[in-house]
Amino acid sequence: MDLLNYWWLVVLLIIIFSGLYTVNQGYIAVITMFGRYQRIARPGLRFKIPFIEQVFKKVSIQNRSVELEFQAVTQDQANVYFKTMLLFAVQDEMEETIKRVAFKFISDRDLMQALIKTIEGNVRAFVATKKQAEVLGLRREIVQYVKDEIDHTLGDWGFHLQDLQINDITFDKMILDSMSKVVASNNLKAAAENEGQALLITKTKAAEAEGNAIKISAEAEREAARLRGQGIALFREEVAKGMSSAAEELRQANLDTNFILFSMWIEAIKNFAEYGNGNVIFLDGSTDGMEKTLKQFQGMMMRGAGGDSDAKAPKHS
Repeated sequence: MDLLNYWWLVVLLIIIFSGLYTVNQGYIAVITMFGRYQRIARPGLRFKIPFIEQVFKKVSIQNRSVELEFQAVTQDQANVYFKTMLLFAVQDEMEETIKRVAFKFISDRDLMQALIKTIEGNVRAFVATKKQAEVLGLRREIVQYVKDEIDHTLGDWGFHLQDLQINDITFDKMILDSMSKVVASNNLKAAAENEGQALLITKTKAAEAEGNAIKISAEAEREAARLRGQGIALFREEVAKGMSSAAEELRQANLDTNFILFSMWIEAIKNFAEYGNGNVIFLDGSTDGMEKTLKQFQGMMMRGAGGDSDAKAPKHS
């Protein structure tokens, strides 16, 4: 009977406990009263006016990611297929930012749809101004363009685009095959050019080496000819000295100096026989032939001596 007298206390406790709620870490609660924004509540155990205030939404302030796959068309009408990863989050934890996030879209599904379509639209607009050969090398430019274009829009929604990773860029199979052929032909062309350059260098070096060898050989031959000439001159000088000495000795012994010519003739025949290498030389070996040859030598010697005496004789006026 006494417990029934305290029913109001039980009801009061129920009402009080119904006003308690918790906000998890990484979330911020948005409180409304009769459908109108009232305040925000941060993580922890919180209290709201029972039956009057409501937790309208718990906004996550953690990073969120989503994978996108879409198609774009280049300036030269080539289909490009993108696989991207989008990373975004609430711009900050300010009350005005949380209000925009909570009330801008009816649901998170609508937010994601608008965000994805905005990203795709900006990528398509950028790709439409480029040719297919340029797209593969413009990953960083595409990301920077998209971030510059949508940062203001996302800011109005209360979000910030942290990163946009383009994981894959592909084309139709026919285009990929043609691009592979172009790359292969360019590689073959580069290889041919490199081979031609290597051959040119090899030929040039070989020509230079051959030219240097010819130059060295010519200089060596010239030096050898000079030395041979000096040797022959010395040989002739020594022969002349020997013949002069021999002739003087023969004259002192009252012998005929023609014996020297005869000895030279015999020595020449001996050399013909030893070093002829099989060549046939016809010589008159008879006594008359030898006498005739000696007379010819004597005539040559006399003409040479006469010329020298004429050249040395003084002129009388």
